[in-house]
Amino acid sequence: MRTIIKPSGISVARTLRARIFLALLSAVLVLMSHGGSEAIAQDRNQGRSMVISHNGIVAAESPLAAQAGAQILERGGNAVDAAVAANVMMGLVAPMSNGIGGDLFAIVYDAKSGKLYGLNASGWAPAGLTIDFLKSQGFRDMPQQGIQSVTVPGAVDGWQKLLDRFGKKKLSEVLAPTIRTAGDGFPITEWISGLWAANADFLRGNEAAARTYLPDNQAPALGQIFRNPDLARSLRLIAQGGRDAFYKGGIAKSIVETSRRHGGTLAEKDFAEFSSEWVDPISTTYRGWRVYEMPPNSQGLAALEMLNIMETFPLDKSGLNSAATLHTMIEAKKLAYADLIRYIGDPKFSTLPVSQLLSKEFASARAKQIDPNKANCNVGPATSLPGSSTIYLSTVDRDGNMVSLIQSNFGDFGSGVVADGTGFVLHNRAALFTLDSASPNALAPRKRPLHTIIPAFMEKGNVRIAFGIMGAWNQSQAHAQFVSHIVDFDQNIQSALETARFTKMTFQGCDVQLENRVAGNVRSELEGKGHVLRMHNGFSNTFGGGQAVMRDFATGVNYGASDPRKDGAAVPELPSPNP
Repeated sequence: MRTIIKPSGISVARTLRARIFLALLSAVLVLMSHGGSEAIAQDRNQGRSMVISHNGIVAAESPLAAQAGAQILERGGNAVDAAVAANVMMGLVAPMSNGIGGDLFAIVYDAKSGKLYGLNASGWAPAGLTIDFLKSQGFRDMPQQGIQSVTVPGAVDGWQKLLDRFGKKKLSEVLAPTIRTAGDGFPITEWISGLWAANADFLRGNEAAARTYLPDNQAPALGQIFRNPDLARSLRLIAQGGRDAFYKGGIAKSIVETSRRHGGTLAEKDFAEFSSEWVDPISTTYRGWRVYEMPPNSQGLAALEMLNIMETFPLDKSGLNSAATLHTMIEAKKLAYADLIRYIGDPKFSTLPVSQLLSKEFASARAKQIDPNKANCNVGPATSLPGSSTIYLSTVDRDGNMVSLIQSNFGDFGSGVVADGTGFVLHNRAALFTLDSASPNALAPRKRPLHTIIPAFMEKGNVRIAFGIMGAWNQSQAHAQFVSHIVDFDQNIQSALETARFTKMTFQGCDVQLENRVAGNVRSELEGKGHVLRMHNGFSNTFGGGQAVMRDFATGVNYGASDPRKDGAAVPELPSPNP
């Protein structure tokens, strides 16, 4: 009987499989015949999908950082708590780009009040660091590395102010994941391993830096476990004593002692008297959207001026990344940056023409200087006015609170100076000052330099987006491209981050860098207009790395996106378990 039944069973199974296959094939053919093939497969240029959640999302350049923030959300924290937790972790896992030796800017959207708040946690120059002092030391330009390039780090004070005003968690709670990870160690990721190796010789120039960051005198390799017990110790001190442990305690004393040993001017009063400040973001409109940036001393104004100039051109009709669109954006960048470098510095030291530079009338006049057929290789600032290394992350919580946060050492591993036993490098933000006393960005005691790092925010109707793209002078131009990709070309936040970008880090000349995912005919057309192109393969970190979160307040749904030019991820908060 078994010899009869067994073949019969196989035959029945085969028949069933054949019927199922034919039914599915018929369904597919019906869908395709009705134009429904998109329901089966999607052809798209976007490499990954957005993260979509009814709960909170943290988008950061490291999955560990995003996870640290998401866990804080799951434990009852809000978007601000999550942002600080993610930022602290980024300082451990990407020490060349950020950390407690650097500065911070943030834009906070408070869902309850519907208001935006800006925090400028950028540090000031030491009282003893003057133009005359540097010239007496033989400097003719601002030093780019070493102790004379160090300003007071603002990040820790920024964390405290963010949590005190908007957070639900204590500083010790949001520091805990990083303290644990710094002691246990973590494996080095792809982008980070390359950046670390590229800076190994630089780190060997400072004994404490080499001891901290070069185990066995080598940069840790991809997948190697790295530990930083000194950083864990510094973070424990801050967890116990708050921001004062950094600015008035043993950490500040160690930094000052290191500064004196290297001939620097940092003094304990420079730390003890420092405080970050709350500011109002500046904004403009772009085709019905309102876009926000941080006011001076940041470069955010350049992004807004770029958008104002771009708005005078019909980019949506020119096409995404067409030669006409890219030419317009590149030329708008040159104009906006020329005005930035000429007129912007620390507003506490001079009156800055912010409102004039942001006016639509001014943008219209500047736009007339763009020749649609020819690149301008020698762009200057307006002569009359009417009337590096960085990380970025963003968070949104289930209530709709949002944070756009950026934090930086400026150059890779900043100044290259580590104070003994602290476990973090001091940034080199003073490198952005000028020794030209006529400039609004001239070095002066207790002055903040013109800053490259900028968080951003945009909104229209019920939709709000917290976004940013790091990368020194790349940032304003990258922000303007991101906004245009969403507004002019109807991309979602993930696609807008992934789309090929241009960047021009210089302030003169016709050089411009471009990702080779732009069509070949576009490149030749740009060269025909006089642009001198330098091409980069695929997704290059030359063009910065971005993160974004979006909230649709009409539905209460959150969206997250993470740039493939980094190791990061957008990580959603897990739903709370049922009681």
